[in-house]
Amino acid sequence: MEIISEWGSVFMIMAIVFGFYMTWGIGANDVANAMGTSVGSGAITVKQAIVIAAIFEFAGAFIAGGTVTKTIRKGIIDPSSISGTPEILVYGMLAALLAAGIWLMVASTRGWPVSTTHTIVGAIVGFAVVGIGVDAVNWDKIGKIVASWLVSPLIGGSIAYVLMMSIRKLIINTENPFQNAKKWGPMYIFLVGWIVSLVTMFKGLKHLNLEFTVIESFMAATVFGIICALIGRVMINKVTVDENADKDFHFASVEKVFLPMMVFTACAMAFAHGSNDVANGIGPLAAVVDIISNDGAVTQKSGLPLWILFLGGTGIVIGLATMGYKVMQTIGTKITELTPTRGYCATLAAAITVVVASKTGLPVSTTQIAVGSVMGVGLARGIGALDLRVIGNIVVSWVITLPAGAILAAAFFFLFKGIFGSS
Repeated sequence: MEIISEWGSVFMIMAIVFGFYMTWGIGANDVANAMGTSVGSGAITVKQAIVIAAIFEFAGAFIAGGTVTKTIRKGIIDPSSISGTPEILVYGMLAALLAAGIWLMVASTRGWPVSTTHTIVGAIVGFAVVGIGVDAVNWDKIGKIVASWLVSPLIGGSIAYVLMMSIRKLIINTENPFQNAKKWGPMYIFLVGWIVSLVTMFKGLKHLNLEFTVIESFMAATVFGIICALIGRVMINKVTVDENADKDFHFASVEKVFLPMMVFTACAMAFAHGSNDVANGIGPLAAVVDIISNDGAVTQKSGLPLWILFLGGTGIVIGLATMGYKVMQTIGTKITELTPTRGYCATLAAAITVVVASKTGLPVSTTQIAVGSVMGVGLARGIGALDLRVIGNIVVSWVITLPAGAILAAAFFFLFKGIFGSS
């Protein structure tokens, strides 16, 4: 306790700096992957992706980022065994943030699409094993998280595949694809607005003291979906047939219809990503702030200050704007060739998977879901449409990430313990 009272303000400053650094890394790496489908399909430019992310990543983090944050803060390890020495948890969370931030910076500068979730979970487990003991890790929770890493890409890929096949049946494989694209387009946009707003209201607004019944949630989500569909219809109605482009590519005009739809899915993906992945950076930060605010008491239940969500959202946006271009096109161009229709299916499928996962409290990997969704779209055209070598390299980078986070965090834990001393 004495160490907390003596160094509390220093720990607080370190937590804020490291937390911001970590969320910067999320923006530079994970957000770039989340927006890659939209950029890679030609629907939006890199600058437009940054603007969309600035608005909707921040909104997702601030409005719906509270649930997963609890899992990162308290679900991975059991801090009860060190209630008498809370500085151990402070060292560990600071070490986890710094380790994850450094690894993400290394990966981003090299253009590796790694998982921030892998990084921070690995870092927290790494410090817990060396600093508290193997038994302090909630291995059941870790098992569920690892399972979600395997299951979520399959879910994302399956949803993307089904969406792609529905577009083929309702639009592409019909006598008049262009007219059918304009007819069904608003319905696909309604789906985007409906699913994102519905799941957000179900579980994401408690920290803002806003709670809705199931019926109220469905009604509000339906209204929001209809508003999105009406706006989308106005945008789609402005699209005209490009006969010259159609000569080169029969479905060129159909793809043009999906360009404004991709703007909606890009917004949805940014919101979904902000709601889930902001926790990777601010979960450990919130734990440190909580301990210092309670004079060293390690509590299991505490509120999440809104300024922490604000800090996380800001860091993510700055990371994307400054470094995101380096990894933006990895998913968008190298796994499979994306057009607006394919990009729409991949992005919406990923957004649905991420938003649902964020509301169950599972910190899933947006990178893995995005890759799974893009693969699902590619499989709709056959296995030959996928670049398996690129996919293999991406998977290798995932495997390296978790132990890298754990080893770095363990090293920083001992460093901080040596600097500040331990009672």
